[in-house]
Amino acid sequence: MIKTFRCIFVTACLVQTISSFSVHAANTKNDLPEIGVVASSAISVDKEMQIGDALMRQLRGQAPIVRDPLLDEYIQDIGNRLVAQAENVKFPYTFFILNSSDINAFAFFGGHIGIHTGLIFNARNESELASVLAHEVSHVTQRHLARSIEARQKSSPLQIASLLGGILLAVANPEAGIAAISVGNAASAQSSINYTRQNEKEADRVGINILAHAGFDPNGAASFFNILTEKNRLKSKPMAFLLTHPLPESRVSDARTRAAMFSAKTVPENINFHLAKSRILARYYANPQRNIAYFSEQIKNSQYAFKQAAEYGLALSYLADEQYSAAAKIIDELLTQAPSNLFYLDTFTDLSIELNKHQQAIDKLTKQIANAPYNQVLTLNLANVLIKDKQAPKASIILKDYILLNPNNLLAHELLADAYQASDQKLEMHRTKAEIYALIAAYPRAIDELQTAYNFASDRQIEKQRIRARIDQFRNAQEKLQSL
Repeated sequence: MIKTFRCIFVTACLVQTISSFSVHAANTKNDLPEIGVVASSAISVDKEMQIGDALMRQLRGQAPIVRDPLLDEYIQDIGNRLVAQAENVKFPYTFFILNSSDINAFAFFGGHIGIHTGLIFNARNESELASVLAHEVSHVTQRHLARSIEARQKSSPLQIASLLGGILLAVANPEAGIAAISVGNAASAQSSINYTRQNEKEADRVGINILAHAGFDPNGAASFFNILTEKNRLKSKPMAFLLTHPLPESRVSDARTRAAMFSAKTVPENINFHLAKSRILARYYANPQRNIAYFSEQIKNSQYAFKQAAEYGLALSYLADEQYSAAAKIIDELLTQAPSNLFYLDTFTDLSIELNKHQQAIDKLTKQIANAPYNQVLTLNLANVLIKDKQAPKASIILKDYILLNPNNLLAHELLADAYQASDQKLEMHRTKAEIYALIAAYPRAIDELQTAYNFASDRQIEKQRIRARIDQFRNAQEKLQSL
């Protein structure tokens, strides 16, 4: 695992932000507009992607996005399985995780879907987790955000500017952003309510269909609704998920009825789901001593779906508590059982770094990466341990190749900047830092880094031309961001 800084949480369920301020009002008819036809007059797919990219860049810099290659790989794999079964997919989907104990998820422009760690941790099986992702995928394929904008545009031609401005502001300042959106929608509050419930019903219908065809249990949606209902009874105010995803009794029964339309299937438990839950608990919740006690109790009383997942959680907890020998003993045994398991290999790498046994991690990762080139977990871990082993030039080559295929991976850029710094390549280091700032929409800082890089270019005229061209690109990107 590569350790990085954590940011301050600033966003909410953006797909619902423009239509969730009065969710308790009465519903109206459920006639659904034609997908893409109504929405296209409000906002084009290209514009949707531009706005989505701008929002994602701001989120990277301001929200507590979990930049954990293992969890990224896991959640993207589930998302890809669902998207493969969806219709009206107009762009690549990006699934990401935020470190928040709230049970929530959200989608916004351009196929971006965020999942809170609290949702993963509280889901009882992978089908429940996948049901929420399928629901959010459906919000995007049905273009609900664009359709909501279109619905309000009819009452005020200025609303699109007001709504988009409010959404962008909400990324940086939730209270101010929501206030701006509320003012912009004062004339069409009832329309917002109706569209919210229509959208939720449609996303449930489409989502359960996607869920079933992707090989998950279609009952996962109704089962997850039961979790929400039970947990909400214990709270003095509605859960965040229920504020943005209204849950009347009819919605639960509708989910059960729709799931019954599919053939009954038994979906076996997935060990990776339980490993992900153990990782979230051990790395992001509680403290090491408490987690050691928790996982030890699980193992002692056989309270687990997979013993390996409890042992893995215990190893991570020992690692966090700097009990490296105890952690290594468990991970070595787990790797004996499953030599290619990415969860175990990641922790093995961390332990090798802590114990100053870099070469053993390099050997294992190199062997595995031959069978899975450009795998995020293997590639970034190998680059990290190579930097620690003072083989920064070799790490740079690996990272540059990886970034060509994954240009938006912030962690890969950060590691590349570290590698250039370690090998005293100042021009390349500042250019890479510029890309890091651009990925979080800090274009003035990115331009500053490029100007510093320019000073190290000496008489390398081609490099100077490239830097000047990139500065122009960043200035144009800043202007586009301000014009949204």
